[in-house]
Amino acid sequence: MVHRSASYVLPKGKRVDNERLEYLGDAVLDAIVADYLFERYPSQREGFLTKMRAKIVSRTSLNHLAVSMGLPSLVRISNGMSQSQKNIFGNALEALIGAIFLDKGYQFTSSAVITNILDRYINLSELEATETDYKSRLIEFAQKHKRSISFNTHEDTTEASTPPRFISTLILDGKPLSEGCGYSKKEAEQQASMLALDKIDDFNA
Repeated sequence: MVHRSASYVLPKGKRVDNERLEYLGDAVLDAIVADYLFERYPSQREGFLTKMRAKIVSRTSLNHLAVSMGLPSLVRISNGMSQSQKNIFGNALEALIGAIFLDKGYQFTSSAVITNILDRYINLSELEATETDYKSRLIEFAQKHKRSISFNTHEDTTEASTPPRFISTLILDGKPLSEGCGYSKKEAEQQASMLALDKIDDFNA
């Protein structure tokens, strides 16, 4: 629970903070949530599951979860940093999950996360009903900050699916930022926009 702003160096030169554990916990949490949703929605398509996973593991959601769990009282940060700085506590939650995974393995970690976090703090029915026009929000962001965005949306010809599936690549300032998929161009672009907004939150942390 040591944020990089409060990291310290051991006698042999190793720096101690939770950044590496954040990386590990992020990957483990993605897998756990994907499995969790796959089991709870046996009839839903990939696009729905991807949307729900993105909502659960978004920076905003993880920060709220961490605060609900009481992590702010455990996180060690520099005296010069505000505890309100975004993403500190969500990152700490990822680090905690990474640490549990190292100590106990995937099955134990999955059970612990599902029982103590997902089932306790996530209301799937409310999450399903939470819909936001991510594309409009992204366009507003781009206009406000004088950034250029475009969508490269096309039908996925690698799969023979009925109805046809679309893939949309969101390009920010000339560089690909995120990719979404859906069974309409609108759905694919909305998903790409949602994932892009989460990444932009990370960049502006």
